[in-house]
Parts: sequence; C-alpha cells; structure tokens
Amino acid sequence: MAVSTSHFRSLYASSRSLSRTGIVAPISCRGYATTEPSPSATGPSTTPTARRRTTFKDKLNAGPSFADFVGNDNAPLDPSEAYALKTALVGPAGRKKEMTRLPSWLKTPIPDSKNYQRLKKDLRGLNLHTVCEEARCPNISDCWGGSDKSTATATIMLMGDTCTRGCRFCSVKTSRTPLPLDPHEPENTAEAISRWGLGYVVLTSVDRDDLADGGARHFAETVMKIKQKAPSILVECLTGDYAGDLEMVKLVARSGLDVYAHNVETVEVLTPQVRDRRANFQQSIRVLEAAKNAQPSLITKTSLMLGLGETDEQLWDALRQLRAVNVDVVTFGQYMRPTKRHMAVHEYVTPDRFELWRQRALDMGFLYCASGPLVRSSYKAGEAFIENVLKKRRAASGSTETVGDRPVAVDEVTR
Repeated sequence: MAVSTSHFRSLYASSRSLSRTGIVAPISCRGYATTEPSPSATGPSTTPTARRRTTFKDKLNAGPSFADFVGNDNAPLDPSEAYALKTALVGPAGRKKEMTRLPSWLKTPIPDSKNYQRLKKDLRGLNLHTVCEEARCPNISDCWGGSDKSTATATIMLMGDTCTRGCRFCSVKTSRTPLPLDPHEPENTAEAISRWGLGYVVLTSVDRDDLADGGARHFAETVMKIKQKAPSILVECLTGDYAGDLEMVKLVARSGLDVYAHNVETVEVLTPQVRDRRANFQQSIRVLEAAKNAQPSLITKTSLMLGLGETDEQLWDALRQLRAVNVDVVTFGQYMRPTKRHMAVHEYVTPDRFELWRQRALDMGFLYCASGPLVRSSYKAGEAFIENVLKKRRAASGSTETVGDRPVAVDEVTR
C-alpha cells in the first residue's frame, strides 16, 4: 500500500504538537531497552536522571583497551614499568585496585654503561639481534657491562627476531612465515664478537619450524666462523629442540661450541600451559641427552622459571630427570610477565627460597647452579662458566682443561 509524503508530514506535526503539551506521543519503535527511565506522563522531568551502572559495564571497563591490541610491543620500555604485574580488577563498587608492586629484589637500574652503549651500536650496525633486548631481560646492564671485558656476556639471537612458536611466557614476536635466513649473519656475528674482545658469548635463536633442519646448519656455521676469527673465545649455544630431530642436535653439538644449553623452562606438569604445543618436557630431555652423547666433554645446561605455580615435588622430579641424562648446569630464575597478554605470575619467589633450591641442586650433583630472582639462562654466563665450571674441572685434571675440541690453559681460565 502506497503512503503519501503528506501523510508522514501530518504524523510528524501531530507528534510535535503533543510533545509541547507534555504528553508523550503514543508512537513506539522496536529496539534495545535502556537503563534510563522515561519522562513522567504528566510532564517533562525537572531533574536529570543518573544513568544506572551495570555489572556488565564494570567488567567491560576493566578489560583490555584497544591500545592493548595495537600497541607496539617493541617500543622501548621504562624499566620501572616493564615487569609490573597488572592487577587492575574492578570490585563490586566499581573501584579499581592498585597495581601490585614489584618486590624490591626485582628492581634493576636503567642500562647506561659505556660497554652497553658500544655493544648496542655495533649490533645495530651489523643488523644483529639479541635475546637480551627482544625478551626484555632485566639483566642487560649487568651482562653487557660485565665485571671486565673477558666475562661480559652478550646473547646474540640468530635467524632473525621472529619465532614460529608462541610460548605463553615469551615476548619475542611470532609468525608462521618469518623472513628468510640472512646468509651473511654467521660472518657478521663472528666479526662483531671478535671486535668486542669478549671472552664468552652466548648464541641463541628463535624457533624456525619453517626450515627443514630447524636452522641447525646455520647455527653450526656461526659457531665455526666465530672459532676461526677468535679461537680463544668460549661459545655457549642455547638452542631449540629442532622438532625432536636428534641428528640436528648432534650437528650443533659437534660444531666446536663449549656449552650446549637447552631450556626445559618449567616442570613437566606445567609444560602444556607454559610452552608452545610443539614443545614438551620429554623432548627437551632427549635433546640434552643427545648433545651429551654426541660430545661427552661438552657442558650441558638448562634453565627453569619459578613462580608459575610449580610445587616442590614437581621441581624435585624435574631435577632428578635432568641429572639422569647428566646435565651439568641448571639455573633458576623468577618468571616475570612481559606484557598483559602473557600468562600471569603465580607468585614472587623470595631470594631465600632461590638459595634453598641452589643448594639442593648442588647436593644432587650438578656442577654449577645459578639461582635467584633475576637469574636467566645466560645471566653472567661468562663469569659463571669461567669462574666456577672450568676452575673445578682444572683443579681435578691439572693445569689444562679440554673444552670442546681444544685445550684451555690456566691463564685463559682465570684472566
């Protein structure tokens, strides 16, 4: 049925006339209900009506904002804010709780040493990445500064800055199709390290499940280039699991490195909640065992994070399994949440408890254990290795010690 324009005009005029008299026009439309009451039928309201708060609105306001999803995770962070545990929950009255403050033992100084600035400049010039920066490590100032240049530790991250896995604790960028490998990276890495004059370097990498060998050959080539340019330098490789391909593990283990590290990250029970689904505890145990079997003189090393909800019995079980495959070094550190999109901290473990687990690990037969709230897998690794591991081995075997495939002299160990 056609309706003329004049008909609509007359309806509009009638509604305007009724509204001026204070009578609500009996015209309604289907829509969503609101929380505001309608004006009185006898006249307009003389006082404004407050909008009633709803539980749904409170929850919505407490949730992540748009900026949380589009923010730049790679932007420099204020160290005082980087590792704060966000707990801005809305209570019954709509009031926000204050953020949980970091314990005093987890606060670190802003990195600003000359050695730190020099290393950072070299890294940018050669297009190299470090896990120290990508993973927002709180110890970057200590490690890059070092007690002297022979023990300063920099952890170079090979094969780009984008990982193919998405562990819930890690802030490194992820993608199913990262950029191709840089064929010049092994040479550039060796050049940078020889230029710095360091005595110890840690090489690590993102996981590259997109590559047939997981990047193992790229890793091995980098180690060989470093040894050619700086034969006296000690090299630690913190590798992935190569999707369980133990032949690739053996390839890296025989490349001339001095320490083979692979992190189990957490206890076996919590692994599915913490690590990517392609990683598992038993696969990591097999990697560490294969590296030791391929090169028995290697130091093998792993690391666990505390504060994820693990129990004492679960930690005992993890340590027993690691000793069963002759892992030499273990480190314990506090898990700290990189961003609000990562898994929450279950608890902040006290320094006394870290010391307790350090002593327990040594009592179980580990050659060395670094344990503390700020300890990371490669935390001051040069100092730990040179001052503890090599000295103990030297004392047991004489004035020289074989590390990897070469002898290490007394003055090299202690300088």
